Amino acid sequence: MEVRLQKAIAQLGIASRREAEEMIRQSRIQVNGVSANLGQKVDPKKDAIAIDGKLISAAERPSLIYLLLHKPPGVVSTCADPQGRKTVLDLLPKELRAGLGIHPVGRLDAESTGALILTNDGELTFGLTHPRHSIPKTYRVVVKGHPSQAVIKKWCQGVMLDGRKTLPAQVNLIESFTENSCLEIVLKEGRNRQIRRVAEILGHPVIKLHRTAIGSIQLKKPKEPCLREGQYRSLRDEEIRFLQKCIKQLPIKDSAEVRSVTEA
Repeated sequence: MEVRLQKAIAQLGIASRREAEEMIRQSRIQVNGVSANLGQKVDPKKDAIAIDGKLISAAERPSLIYLLLHKPPGVVSTCADPQGRKTVLDLLPKELRAGLGIHPVGRLDAESTGALILTNDGELTFGLTHPRHSIPKTYRVVVKGHPSQAVIKKWCQGVMLDGRKTLPAQVNLIESFTENSCLEIVLKEGRNRQIRRVAEILGHPVIKLHRTAIGSIQLKKPKEPCLREGQYRSLRDEEIRFLQKCIKQLPIKDSAEVRSVTEA
């Protein structure tokens, strides 16, 4: 059965669809000895697919891995960084860093902290980064000043960003300090640096941003120790099932709709 090349590579657990598309653009992938093209379809059982000259096959597919990482500040949510900054993969042991295709699902900007999923399941990554996904993500955000109830209501109802209104959000005041405030924000979309940009528009710039949960997947659960910055754990079976159920509900047709964004 023929499928798009980037989907075939994702199904083999080698890279996400987005990463596979970038490999194709860089002429790193060949099909039957010829450089591949974006949009090309292949039959993994019949066609010879090679990356950097090395043939790959379904028999070489690594076991699927699902991790929850507590991202520290100053670490970028990519597999490699041309500026030489530490990446989230650098926080993993050597045996998980090479050859298994592990990559971050979505992004937190360099100075943001908190929950980030890492996996080598390209299909899961595709679903979770799809613009139509609606998995709620929970943040603790320290902002400058003291947002009024009117400002919080406006934030909840949606703010114009890049000519399009943000989806309704949950925004609750947790604590007020002398000069700053702590908010809990729950979003069901992940537009580029959305929380920081909306906070700036509303006159309360973000000082600190921390993601505490992705759906039901939390950095800290009751009666359990919290993952410390830089630590990771394997997702539990019920957490993996939760993510798989979420992506099955999406009307996904093609990877063209998927955008690479830094979520917060």
